[in-house]
Parts: sequence; structure tokens; C-alpha cells
Amino acid sequence: MSEPEPRPSAGDPYVATGTSVALRHLTYDDAAEFTAAARRSKDHHRPWLFPPLTADDYAGYARRLIEDPARAGFLVCERPGGSIAGYININNIVHGAFLSGAVGYGAFAHAVGRGLMGEGLRLLVEYAFARSGLGLHRLEANIQPGNTASLGLVRSVGFRLEGYSPDFLHIDGAWRDHERWAITREMPTRG
Repeated sequence: MSEPEPRPSAGDPYVATGTSVALRHLTYDDAAEFTAAARRSKDHHRPWLFPPLTADDYAGYARRLIEDPARAGFLVCERPGGSIAGYININNIVHGAFLSGAVGYGAFAHAVGRGLMGEGLRLLVEYAFARSGLGLHRLEANIQPGNTASLGLVRSVGFRLEGYSPDFLHIDGAWRDHERWAITREMPTRG
């Protein structure tokens, strides 16, 4: 697996750069742009995702991703310009012998169908596995079986189906079944 493109300068906020997007850490200062995009994307996200829609909700969301060492939050930003196309989080990061995390992600409505999240997820996988990045060995994505767009995204990047988890996550008022997809450092990414 190739290493992410190195940062061109010390002041560059991006941890990985591709052709159409770049990946950077989420910050508290992203609240206005993130929540505006999330509100415009509400119909696209439901019933799968519930990103923060208000500044107060975003503050708690960002705090968890920034301050909890078992989480990391990233923004997929369009090139050129840097506008936010989507987000990818790594949760439940475990170090030691496991070196694993669980990814969650969402595209904002203006970015849907443009290949930006596929490129962003590939960059995230490469950064997460790079020793100069997070140094992880395995990433998993838990996806509701009816979420065909998300299933297609992980397939396109090279994740493999590992199993099925009934009543796995409580989403939108009910326990939801999920398929478990994963990729390891030894597996090639696609795209």
C-alpha cells in the first residue's frame, strides 16, 4: 500500500492529498460550514446518518473526536478550494496488539456521486495504515444492509465482507442489523 502524499509545507493542514480531495483533521472552527452542509444534506443522510446540525451539537461532536484518543475525525475537502465534501471518523481505536479502528463517514449532498468520498476513504485508509500516520493494521465499517451507497463505497475501496451483526447499533430509535466490512494493511486498496 502506498504512503499518503507528504505535506508540501509545515503550514499545510492536510494529512493526505489526492487528485480531487485532501484529508485534514476536523477542528472546532469547522462548525459553521459543517453544520450548514449537514442541514442541506439532511434528506440525503436519513435514515442512515445523523450528523450535528447545530453549533451546540457540533461542539460536542468535535470535542469527542478531538479530545478522545480512541477517536479521530477527518474532513474530506475538495481541491482546489478546500470546501468540505464529507467527513470520516475513526472510532474505537485500539493500539497494542490489535491496532484497529471502526470507520464511519458521510458525504454532503453537493458531493454525492462525484467520486469524492471514494477518493477520501482511500486516502484515509492509507493514512490510517501508514507508520507516519496512525499506524493501524485494521479498519472496519459496520453498515446497515439497505445502505447500498455505503456498501458500494467500501467495496470500491477494497474492504471485504466479514460478517453480519444483528441488532448491532441503536439508530433512529431502534436496534439495527449491520454488515461488518474490513480492510487490513496487507490488503490493497482499489481505485
